[in-house]
Amino acid sequence: MDEVLAGLPPADAARLARLPVVGRASAVVPLDGGITNRNYRVRTPEGDQVVRLSDPESSLLAIDRENEHRNSVAAAASGAAPEVTTYLPGEGVLVVAWVEGRTFTEDDVGSNLPRIAEACRLLHGGPAFVNGFDMFDIQQRYLGIVRERGFRLPPRYEQFEGHVARMRAAMGVRAEPRVPCNNDLLAANIIDDGDRLWLIDYEYSGMNEASFELGNIWSESTLPEEALDVLVGAYWRRTEAADVARARLWALMSKYGWMLWASIQAAVSPIAFDYWSWGMEKYERAVAEFDSPRFADWLDAVARR
Repeated sequence: MDEVLAGLPPADAARLARLPVVGRASAVVPLDGGITNRNYRVRTPEGDQVVRLSDPESSLLAIDRENEHRNSVAAAASGAAPEVTTYLPGEGVLVVAWVEGRTFTEDDVGSNLPRIAEACRLLHGGPAFVNGFDMFDIQQRYLGIVRERGFRLPPRYEQFEGHVARMRAAMGVRAEPRVPCNNDLLAANIIDDGDRLWLIDYEYSGMNEASFELGNIWSESTLPEEALDVLVGAYWRRTEAADVARARLWALMSKYGWMLWASIQAAVSPIAFDYWSWGMEKYERAVAEFDSPRFADWLDAVARR
């Protein structure tokens, strides 16, 4: 075991050494791409597995590791996600089966929207998750943390609180039923095995409106405007202005909320990543939409449906 763990950060190696699968491993390889956790591929004769290690600071980000584990199991039961093989409660260790395939890029997302919609319907039709997820509430929690700890806020951030209140009121007129959602389907959380798509990483999972999932997918991959119509139409099997407007407002709210996620991470994360620039890219797009004369039209479309 010492040989396969050689060269890894000592704290990570100590946690990995507690896993039986690592005792059977021929190699433990760090995986690139994670901006909240550290991920390792464990190669074994019986098949590979992925170990994700998280740190206590992630609790600031509204991540509940017990909920993540239980929702990951439910997502696997739906057929949309890989099997969960091990979970160490209270230790920030979750292990899932390795999926052999190609991780999507943002270009892949744009060219596979009907397939993504199908994968989302599979997840959304599966077993219920144990918790809820509401970006309005998450954003308020993040904002409280940022204010309390004196973390950085971008220009004009608090000036849009009135816009957010109007969005919440309009969208509350006819809320969608809540379904089990991943809530964080950036391109890197979609894997194509050549036959079907897998949706991975359930840190932010919870019962939510499907329209949030759709809007967040579109926003995370910075797709052109017309792509949202395609994704919404493929998911609902209809194309109505109210459906597109609802997904668009959720996309706006996700950009506005994830900016605070970036502010918190920039202050507390041990991972070498430019969280602030990542968040500002989203925030600047959110500002353009808040300032757009079309904002009132989107509110009207969802409230009048």
